[in-house]
Amino acid sequence: MSPKTPTPAAPVAVRPFLHPSLLSIAVAAALGASQAVLADPVADAGMAPAGTGVATQLEGIEVTGERVDKPSSPKYTEALVDTPQTITVVDKATMDQQGLLSLRDVLSTLPGITFGAGEGGGGYGDSINLRGFSANADITADGVRDSAQYTRSDNFNLEALELVNGANSAHSGAGSVGGNINLVSKTAQLETFSVLSVGAGSDGYGRITADSNQMIGEQSALRLNAMVHQNDVPGREYEKFERWGFAPSFGLALDSDTRFTLSAYVQRDDNVPQYGVPYFPAYGGLLPGADVEAYYGYHNVDRQEISNHSLTGVFEHDFNDRVGLRSLLRLQQVDQTTVVDAVKGQWCLDSGVDPATGAACATPGTYQPSGPRGYRRDAENGLAASQTDLTARFTTGAVEHALVAGVAFTRESFELDSGSMLRNEDGSPVPLPVMDLSNPDSTWAGPVNYFRTGKARGRMNNQAVYVFDTLKFGEQWRLNFGARYEQNESANTTWAIKTYDATPGADNSGLGQVLSQNPTLRNQDSLFSWRTGVVYKPAENGSVYLNYANAMTPSTALVSRSCRAETCGVDPEESRIIELGTKWDLLDGHLALTAAVFRNERSQYRVADFDPANPTGEQQLDGRARVDGLALGVAGHITRDWSIFANATFLDSEILQSVSDYCLANPGLNGCTNTPGDPDPDRGARIDNTPERAANLWTTYAFAPDWTAGYGVNYQGSFDGGRVNGAPDVKGYTTHRAMVAWQVNAQLALQLNANNLFNKQYFIRVRNNGWATPGEARSVVLSASYQF
Repeated sequence: MSPKTPTPAAPVAVRPFLHPSLLSIAVAAALGASQAVLADPVADAGMAPAGTGVATQLEGIEVTGERVDKPSSPKYTEALVDTPQTITVVDKATMDQQGLLSLRDVLSTLPGITFGAGEGGGGYGDSINLRGFSANADITADGVRDSAQYTRSDNFNLEALELVNGANSAHSGAGSVGGNINLVSKTAQLETFSVLSVGAGSDGYGRITADSNQMIGEQSALRLNAMVHQNDVPGREYEKFERWGFAPSFGLALDSDTRFTLSAYVQRDDNVPQYGVPYFPAYGGLLPGADVEAYYGYHNVDRQEISNHSLTGVFEHDFNDRVGLRSLLRLQQVDQTTVVDAVKGQWCLDSGVDPATGAACATPGTYQPSGPRGYRRDAENGLAASQTDLTARFTTGAVEHALVAGVAFTRESFELDSGSMLRNEDGSPVPLPVMDLSNPDSTWAGPVNYFRTGKARGRMNNQAVYVFDTLKFGEQWRLNFGARYEQNESANTTWAIKTYDATPGADNSGLGQVLSQNPTLRNQDSLFSWRTGVVYKPAENGSVYLNYANAMTPSTALVSRSCRAETCGVDPEESRIIELGTKWDLLDGHLALTAAVFRNERSQYRVADFDPANPTGEQQLDGRARVDGLALGVAGHITRDWSIFANATFLDSEILQSVSDYCLANPGLNGCTNTPGDPDPDRGARIDNTPERAANLWTTYAFAPDWTAGYGVNYQGSFDGGRVNGAPDVKGYTTHRAMVAWQVNAQLALQLNANNLFNKQYFIRVRNNGWATPGEARSVVLSASYQF
């Protein structure tokens, strides 16, 4: 096994809460370490570099999936150019070039993705919309579900991010309507290298990372990744992120037929969470008089604490050069405590108008908070997963096969205690003071006493068996088949909690105690997912393909999003995709072009039902929606010195039916909220959070032997934020970023990044009831990477 070229760790920075002398020590260590020669991936790829070392390495020749041979999952056996599906891979070098750290950072550079407010039943954290549909249940790490809803804030232990577009349950399991996001972890390799990176920048940015891989004898290796980080949020007054993490990986007998890798991961976060500012599309977005930098919660109370631990073992055995076995076992625990203040209440503009109702209000220029304030959630997510794949290549007559068969078992658990922090000692709520709309006082000066108001517990078990086969008929035709059968079972329980009773003379002793257990709600579904594709190769370096697949989504697709009485017994939702595309590797394989047209359709989803013949109120699978789209991509090197990574999507989304068949036939009867004049008020509307147009570009140019410059632009078109009272679209935006890197010598590289170069004001995570999160303002980071 030939050693791989090491990828420099992400630029790192010292946290400002560390003593400044530590930054000096770290930089001195980087500058004074022993000399070593960096391998050059461009040269390794067969293309003569314009320069040497990291400056060229930072060009990131393999910037997307089309430049990577195949995805990391053993379920994919063919090169990406021959895989009938749109797949994009962003590798670590590309993340480092652009200064992308969190999952949201990386996904924000890929078109067709928007972000929700990241709260609700699952808690505060990543909330992702992919090509019009939620992908909260469709995040995996090394092919295994990572279903806890938390903020995936750092990529220090990531090798790549793989974005698989379109209905994908056959590969990824229950859900995966819009696609799947897979995080590929770093593991021990048969090579020796160490990379230290430090960085500092505006808004209190400080970061240090280390990536060290050491061979132990000729067959084994130990790798350690470590990170410490802090930054304030650019353009905001109080939000900040602090975290540290380490991830050891030990590989045994890595160059033999039988291999084993054991990896651990630990990360702790302590953040002041981003929630938002008052946002009403009808008023152009940010409310007149509101301050985009202001904090409309209580910054001295709000917090987000995350503890993520996992242990992963991977066993591999090659029976011969055509048959191999891979088995993965993972244990994971994610605990999260959040205290947040929803940006809800009554706003009164300087003009004396309430923007939510259009009516007059009494106190112009003020904000009266309401809703969940000082709302605390203590959530625990547990995961135990096992996945085993057998890969075999063989022939039947003139037909070549690449067969993958596997089994997977997953057990997930979820526990939640929730309650209110802003209480008097007797448990009574504290009146919330009125804030100034333009200068809110975000320091809470009242009492802080926690009283539990809710308790819930859930579990989910999944057992699956699957098989995939790629049949090769000569050099030009290939057929791809796949099927997955799984049993998905869930149970969730809530408890009645004694809460404060404002009735005069009421007994309010024992607040927060459990009064009784509510009936346990259960859901059990048998799911069958499939996919098929045909690939025609008009030339060795190109393909034309047609893909057809489905996705099945049970009532409980996330253990933290439990089913309810009206949904537990409903059959699984189904969606389907048909995709016609082409992929071409040009310039001797250094440049990849992709194009695809597709229709992703939710052929049935749950909607409320009021049919008297359905006395239980069980929802019906009468809803329908679809997204028609075009996806374009280019990645690789245009010349020896010039690389490019660009993608664009054009999405035409439409709701086809949003009410039950009964309400459609009987508008306004028995509780149906539609009317005879408008029997399906949302029919023909666009799907929320689905921009019609989006595009991104990242390009680098080596303009001197030791210098490389990079420029990027991200464009997201306007989209429907919720169709509230006929409100206009959420505004689109365009942001720019730039990078310049200098290869000082064979070991040391310096890199300067500027994000949101022109300080564009924009908003993400838009809530249809009145708030949004401002996009980050301009920031600058200088980083140094040293390999020895």
